[in-house]
Amino acid sequence: MSETTTPTHTTDTATPTAAVRSRGAVALTVARVALALFFAFSAFAKLIAHESAIETFDRMGWSHGAMYLIGALEMAGAVALLVPLLSGVAAMAFVGLLAGASIVQLTLLDPVNAIMPALLIVLVVLIARDRRDRTAQLIGLVRRRA
Repeated sequence: MSETTTPTHTTDTATPTAAVRSRGAVALTVARVALALFFAFSAFAKLIAHESAIETFDRMGWSHGAMYLIGALEMAGAVALLVPLLSGVAAMAFVGLLAGASIVQLTLLDPVNAIMPALLIVLVVLIARDRRDRTAQLIGLVRRRA
């Protein structure tokens, strides 16, 4: 007697689009963590009044209070980038901070260095777009509490 065999090989049901989306999500998560570390280190230099931070703020003619404020905002944003519910809002806030940094580089410091914050704006916009569902969720939570 012959037996009927069934194929043991199953096809993968994941679509190529889902795989690309998954790789994109992983890349944006890595970028989010890397940016959080970048902003945390940048904030730390300001918060401990590192010599380089003091020198930069003195060159701009800004007070040490402004240095501490910007450092605190950067640190809060760095932490918020790591909190899923806050990451989209943090990314949007960093768009403003980086736009300001780019303008300051162009007008008060070294115009050549203005490209770095401008490039980072592109990355944080991508993160904000990716996290827009979390931002909408946060807005909904705030509205329900109000």
